[in-house]
Amino acid sequence: MRARGILPRMSKRLTLTLLAGLLSVAGAQSAQDIVNKVDAAQKAAKDVSFRLSGNASFDSAAQKIDLTVKAIPAQSLARVQFMAPDALADNVIVADKTEIRQYMYLTNQITVTSAQKAADQTGLGLDFTQLTNTASMLARYNVKLLGTTGTAGKRVYQLEATPRTGGSDSSRVWITEAGWRPTRIQLLSSGKTIADLTVSSYKVNSGVTATAIRQLPKDAQIIRQ
Repeated sequence: MRARGILPRMSKRLTLTLLAGLLSVAGAQSAQDIVNKVDAAQKAAKDVSFRLSGNASFDSAAQKIDLTVKAIPAQSLARVQFMAPDALADNVIVADKTEIRQYMYLTNQITVTSAQKAADQTGLGLDFTQLTNTASMLARYNVKLLGTTGTAGKRVYQLEATPRTGGSDSSRVWITEAGWRPTRIQLLSSGKTIADLTVSSYKVNSGVTATAIRQLPKDAQIIRQ
């Protein structure tokens, strides 16, 4: 399988994953209250980082997924680096308010796409310029609280986000009351689970810099789309 073919398709699903992963702080028991808490928490966070790992069935083939996410919310800046599947290993996506840069390791190329064009191409009403501004992204979604489990201090909240523009894609996230952080994420299409991922190594204010997020090989060929 070629990296060039799978990377754009993975990117479309990835935004929903980032959206869910950045729902990091939720203190209330209604979806709107959670959105408000997320907005306040992200404005206060200097940086956010976490790891997503699990299984997915993109293109009707089961695949292992393993990636890291680093973001600076105030700058709407995010970096995603893949470890798995093999076709995406060492590939990197860097997104800011202006553009999306996708580095493909096998070809040593960087494709550059405007943030608005990338958002339009997803077909999900997603705006890549808001990758690290969850509250703004959620304005484009219908978000609801599906359920709550556990006892006081150990409750886990399950949320679901679906595009207001329609479509059959959705994202679900489980948030633990212990630390108010995501622990699990699911991506669904037409009611079928296409990815089930665990969130680990979740950190806030760990010293992530914009320079580190933007770093890509200097000798890579630049392709503007």
